[in-house]
Amino acid sequence: MVASTRIVVFDLDDTLALSKAKITPTMARCLTRLLAEKPVCIISGGRYEQFRTQVLDELPLTPELAQRLHLMPTCGTRYLRWEAGEWRNVYAENLTEDEKALIVRVLTEGAKSLGLWAENTWGDIIEDRDSQITFSALGQQAPHQEKAAWDPTGARRRALWEYASERLPDLEVRSGGSTSIDVTKKGIDKAYGMQRLLDHLDLTKEDVLFVGDRLDEGGNDYPVRAMGVPCVAVTGWEQTADVIDTLLGDHPDRPVPLLAPLDVR
Repeated sequence: MVASTRIVVFDLDDTLALSKAKITPTMARCLTRLLAEKPVCIISGGRYEQFRTQVLDELPLTPELAQRLHLMPTCGTRYLRWEAGEWRNVYAENLTEDEKALIVRVLTEGAKSLGLWAENTWGDIIEDRDSQITFSALGQQAPHQEKAAWDPTGARRRALWEYASERLPDLEVRSGGSTSIDVTKKGIDKAYGMQRLLDHLDLTKEDVLFVGDRLDEGGNDYPVRAMGVPCVAVTGWEQTADVIDTLLGDHPDRPVPLLAPLDVR
């Protein structure tokens, strides 16, 4: 293990699993082994129901292991812990109905004006996740291959991010997954969720190791790196599995590939 790590935190889509897909049996084994050694947190733009479908239903969780698992859906705007035999909210930073209506209007108008509004999609383009509104260009259930091909350079997402950020100055706008834009209350991003987690567990930033695929500036994992948390960048679940194996000591001669630290904000 990294000497000072007391909890390992993961993004979900394209980190623990393909976007919107269930974790593989290999990843389930990796997470189960890691939970036996360390607390684990998952923080992602998806809603709780997505966490259940993609991860919880695939893990052989005992009550003891479940108590070591921390869930932070919708980019940390919500936090759940296993208590008294069920997953219970620690907090939820929900948007108001007026905020939701404004966000939906801006994202819809922006996508259409930029030529990003698809007529044939796999599910809803815009989803109300209570504490977050998410725009998914190809729909919530689009195949991974279609998502990967839609915006390989990130230019499309950046254009919509810039459009929405300018028109939603009192809200937080972020590039989410490979085809998505997430909007939450101002100042509530993954760094906010991480800080709430640290406060709840009485930990410091140095106690955490974060693993994610969007640690580039503008990505929804970047705020965690910017706050000074040690981070590992991956491009898919296979790399994440390798990182977990290294953390568990399976490869004693292979160091954990930490990113160079940024100036702490």
